[in-house]
Amino acid sequence: MKMNQWLVMAGLAAVMSLGADQVVAQPGGAPPGGRPGRGNFDPAQFQQRMMERTREMLEVTSDEEWKAIQPRVQKVRDLQREAFSGLGRGMMGRGPRPGDGAPPSDPGAARRGGFFGAPSPEAEALQKAIDAKAPKAELKAALEKYAASRKAKQAEMEKAQAALRELLTPRQEAIAVLNGLL
Repeated sequence: MKMNQWLVMAGLAAVMSLGADQVVAQPGGAPPGGRPGRGNFDPAQFQQRMMERTREMLEVTSDEEWKAIQPRVQKVRDLQREAFSGLGRGMMGRGPRPGDGAPPSDPGAARRGGFFGAPSPEAEALQKAIDAKAPKAELKAALEKYAASRKAKQAEMEKAQAALRELLTPRQEAIAVLNGLL
């Protein structure tokens, strides 16, 4: 189970890095009213490029075939992003947040959600229990809710991956597995 999650995470990172060269190469400073250093980053364009690269990776040449596969690929990608939303703090470590009484050791630590979006309510509740040094029973209850939520998300992802697998050729399935989609 842990290995499967690690492989999914590594595959997602690899696929996302495919578009990084174009994102980094974009000219410009901050958009009007935007944050400096972000350039002209457009999440919708990034998503579109990811889908185009996935289509190329899976060697889908027919528009008809892609119309069937694309929604299932998108569903898997969305579920993968959701699955990692609660992991951000644990994977990268977390310094104090604003309001904790100490400045963050990492300027990015104060951001909520990061690249993968906002954490789940269960992850937030567990983090609040940890931060508040909650009693053992409260921590255990929050942990159980978080674990149940993760298990439900994993089951939903496996279902979406099975639905995608139904449409893929054996070659496409092998490519998708190696690239963290399945």
